Amino acid sequence: MKENRNNYAFIDSQNLNLSIRQMGWRLNFAKFRQYLSDKYGITHAFLFIGFVRGNEAMYTRLQRDGFICVFKPTLELPDGSVKGNVDAELVLHTMIQYPHFEKAVIVTGDGDFYCLVEYLRDQEKLLKLLIPDRHSYSGLFKRLSTPEYNIFDFIDALRGKLEFIKK
Repeated sequence: MKENRNNYAFIDSQNLNLSIRQMGWRLNFAKFRQYLSDKYGITHAFLFIGFVRGNEAMYTRLQRDGFICVFKPTLELPDGSVKGNVDAELVLHTMIQYPHFEKAVIVTGDGDFYCLVEYLRDQEKLLKLLIPDRHSYSGLFKRLSTPEYNIFDFIDALRGKLEFIKK
């Protein structure tokens, strides 16, 4: 699959993390980063994530594992939940980096990225849309894949390789 050696990944961390956890497991991010490199030739993996005070050790670990963290300020809502939508940042940074990569891997199942995925596909800059859960992703993406150009790969099939197992 490593068609080129200068491919970039753009990862919607919220969609990735929540989808994996809803399936009952946790992702080993270090293994995931290595997988991206080995399978897709990813040289730069941008992880878009809401910044929450107290999680600095986790952010440091992600950076040590090879991710370039792009932080979104978050808001604490009255019910105590935290909101930090990274959609605009992911699209913006993909376009900023556009001249620097050969192909992109977009990691999400969120249909808000339909226009980005469609544009990259049409420009022949999309390597894959890596979807966390094959049973729960936007139907909009189905319009973009053809038998000649299958844009999908699924992370849920990789549980045995990528699951975090506490020692």
